[in-house]
Amino acid sequence: MRVLSSLIAVAVLVVPAVTFAGTPDPIVKAHLDALEYQYELTEQGDYKVVFKYEDERTQLVFIGSAVETYGEHHVREVWAPAYKSAEGALPPDVANRLLESSSDLKLGAWTKADAYAVFVVKLPADAGKDALDDALEVAGITADNMESELTPGKDEF
Repeated sequence: MRVLSSLIAVAVLVVPAVTFAGTPDPIVKAHLDALEYQYELTEQGDYKVVFKYEDERTQLVFIGSAVETYGEHHVREVWAPAYKSAEGALPPDVANRLLESSSDLKLGAWTKADAYAVFVVKLPADAGKDALDDALEVAGITADNMESELTPGKDEF
């Protein structure tokens, strides 16, 4: 019985903490603070960063506090919107362009969330601040470039 109790105690120690939607993750906060990012919390408990680029464009990037699990994988999402469809469904030419873009990317992929085209990076929940910084950077740049391409002259996100 002592062996079983010890095994359970060890298992509890090695499983990453799971954060549920609505609860801001203090690890993300610590990383953002260390990286000296300015951020806000959303009503859902996610973090929102606004990137400002030299050409006066901006880009919203969100970091999910919730951790999702699949088998041994514990991941969080970093995402940035780039396009909003007036019809709800993405137009075929936009959807095809996003698929083409995804095939060339080294990190992240395009997805559809409601009427939005969103660039998403899924990274390990225990990723360090440098990995989070990379995910934020690629999400911001990729989404802003796609937004500029799909909606020339506009900067909604």
